[in-house]
Amino acid sequence: MLVKLDARQASAVLGAMRRVATAAGSEPLHDADVSALTAFHHFILRGTEALDVDALPEAPAASVAAVVPAGGLRTHVVQFLIVMALVDGSVDQKKIAIVLEYADALGVREDAVRQLAELGRGNLAWLRADVARQNLKSITGREIDESIDEWILPYRGRDEQPQLAARYRELAKLPVGTLGRTFVEFYRDNGFAFPGEAAGLNERFASPHDSTHILSGYDTSPQGELLVSTFTAGMHRQEPMSGHILPVIMSWHLGIELAKLPGKITGQLDPTKFWAAWERGSEVAVDVFGAAWSLWDAAGESLESLRSRYRIVPLDPALAATGEVPPWYRPVA
Repeated sequence: MLVKLDARQASAVLGAMRRVATAAGSEPLHDADVSALTAFHHFILRGTEALDVDALPEAPAASVAAVVPAGGLRTHVVQFLIVMALVDGSVDQKKIAIVLEYADALGVREDAVRQLAELGRGNLAWLRADVARQNLKSITGREIDESIDEWILPYRGRDEQPQLAARYRELAKLPVGTLGRTFVEFYRDNGFAFPGEAAGLNERFASPHDSTHILSGYDTSPQGELLVSTFTAGMHRQEPMSGHILPVIMSWHLGIELAKLPGKITGQLDPTKFWAAWERGSEVAVDVFGAAWSLWDAAGESLESLRSRYRIVPLDPALAATGEVPPWYRPVA
């Protein structure tokens, strides 16, 4: 599980999330807020009883700090509150200010907190630069001294790598149902260029990202991209919030363009699917974005075997981006 809270801590965190959603009682709860609280209770806290949202405690910052011990658990709590401030699809300075109060009381100084603060100030130029830095750092494990748009498309012009692209195409010779064969079919079905081709994405990103699409079952629609990034954040713990979740919420829920390639769109965060994706990712035993993982090592293994070995929870069709699993999720031999 992503977190494990006792009953008192769970009540305080849910109360804090409700307090953020209502801007400390000054605004009504939206349907998205209620859905987010209910889904969080079910997927993240593993609550089995019905949640009475109206009965949640007020839970000001000091009371949450009193029951949540210092350490990584506090960081998770602040991450949940950041999501709660944005789940209705608006940038509300009052909600953001309340999240910052909690972060201060809990002593959480992670980059996502500053990103949220700058979002509230409308400092989009700084946000674009920092989000790109954090995303690339999460993927590569180091600071990259170039723009994300340049890094993500490295094979243009004279920099094509035909031998690399050919190596990917060779995966089509593997048996049906293996990760490698499905990877090629996934690319062909979506009309993607392979790494090494002029329009191909950087292999360091494309290989783990698209393998995660295939293993998790999230498609390449805007909502599917939001969900696969959320799943990734649960699985890959390097800059999960500042490098993955906040960028996709801003790009595909708030409609803020952070980079040319992903573009922007609004309203793609379905709270139930979102929390389910985060929890599914947190259960994964093998980090596909980790430095030790390689598509080439796993290519010949069946998806069924990999999902079992990696402990990837099966995707409920109702929690898929389109309401049904993609055809490549369960290849037919």
